[in-house]
Amino acid sequence: MSFAVKRNNVKVFGNGDEVMLFAHGFGCDQNMWRFITPAFEDAYKIVVFDHVGSGKSDLSAYEFEKYDSLEGYADDIIEFCNELSLEDIVFVGHSVSAMIGVHSVIKEPTLFKKIIMIGPSARYINDKDYIGGFREEDIHELLESMDSNYLGWSSNITPVIMGNPDKPELTEELNNSFCQNDPEISKHFAKVTFLGDERGWLKKLSIDTLILQCNSDVIAPIAVGQYVHESVAGSKLTVLNASGHCPHLSAPVETIQAMKYFLLQLI
Repeated sequence: MSFAVKRNNVKVFGNGDEVMLFAHGFGCDQNMWRFITPAFEDAYKIVVFDHVGSGKSDLSAYEFEKYDSLEGYADDIIEFCNELSLEDIVFVGHSVSAMIGVHSVIKEPTLFKKIIMIGPSARYINDKDYIGGFREEDIHELLESMDSNYLGWSSNITPVIMGNPDKPELTEELNNSFCQNDPEISKHFAKVTFLGDERGWLKKLSIDTLILQCNSDVIAPIAVGQYVHESVAGSKLTVLNASGHCPHLSAPVETIQAMKYFLLQLI
C-alpha cells in the first residue's frame, strides 16, 4: 500500500469507471458517508478517506505547521489521488471539506471534473456586509470552550451541528466521532476552520459546481450558501428541506436526489 493511501486510510470500492471522492467535515470520518455511497456504487468508483488527525488516519503524520491552512489537507488529497491514478473526479465535500475541495481543484484542476459542496462556508465570522453566521467573539468563545473542556464542548456543540432533535442517535454518533479524535489536533483543526477566510478562492473555481444548503442550518445559514453560489461562476444552488448541518446523515434520500439531478444535468 502506498504511503498517502495508508496515511489517509483510503478505501476504494464500487463498480463504475468514473470516480466520486467523498471528503468528511470537521470532527467526522469516512463512515459519515455510509448512507450516500450505496446510491452511487453501481455507476462510480467510490473513494472515501480520513483527513490526517481524524478517524483511522495515521496520527503520526499530523504536522501542525502543514495543517495550519486548508491547503495542507488539499495536498494530501492530490497526493493519494495521484498514487491511485485517479482522474475526472467528482469531489463531494462536507462543511470545511467543501473548501478543502476548492483548494484541491485550484491546485490540480486536471484531476477534477465536478465539485459538490454540502453546507460550505468560506468564512464563519461576520465581516461588514458579509454574513457568516457568527460574531468574532462567538468563535473565540467556542475555541476557548474547546481548550478548557473538550469533552464538555463536544457534548454541547454536536446537537447544534446535527440540528435534528428527533434523531438523537445521529447526535450521539457525531459526539462519539468528535470524542474519538485527539483533542489537541481537533483544537488546531477548529482554529484553522473557524478563523479562516477562504472567500478569495471561490472566484478562482471554474468547474461544474453544486452547492447543497439546508433551509435551517446554524453553522452555515442560507446567506452563506447564497454567497458561495454568487461567488462561483456558473454554480448551482439547491436548498434542501432538511435542517441541520449534516443532511448526508439526517436526510440522505433528499441529498442523494439533489446530487443525482446535478450529475445528470437535470438542474
